[in-house]
Amino acid sequence: MAQVEATTERIIAADPEAVFDALADYSGTRAKLLPGHFSEYEVREGGDGAGTLVHWKLQATSKRIRDCLLDVTEPTDGRLVEKDRNSSMVTTWTVTPAGEGRSAVVVSTVWNGAGGIGGFFEKTFAPKGLGRIYDELLTNLDAEVAKQP
Repeated sequence: MAQVEATTERIIAADPEAVFDALADYSGTRAKLLPGHFSEYEVREGGDGAGTLVHWKLQATSKRIRDCLLDVTEPTDGRLVEKDRNSSMVTTWTVTPAGEGRSAVVVSTVWNGAGGIGGFFEKTFAPKGLGRIYDELLTNLDAEVAKQP
């Protein structure tokens, strides 16, 4: 079983605090950011950053749907970590300054992949697919924070 990792990053034209607040707002903004690959979104506890328990289904391909139940923590400033109770998947969102009024956002997801030939294909193709999904989410985040005063 090999570890699989997918990482996507984007520079967003907004202050890091505004970007982080939008990502951490699971009860409001986050649902607006999710592309069509996500369904059954539901905040079960909390709703703002650490202490949030959120559920969604992620359809990465036509045949692959993950039922995710995520515990959210904030281990350091500018960092959100979502740990899936249903699998080994962990997603880390990191927001840092990138110049005046700009933020660098990095989203990285890791999980224990399958073994054998299935694992080879997962390690080869899953990061690209998940990268496209997160790229769309970051595009939506950029548009959402641009609307804020």
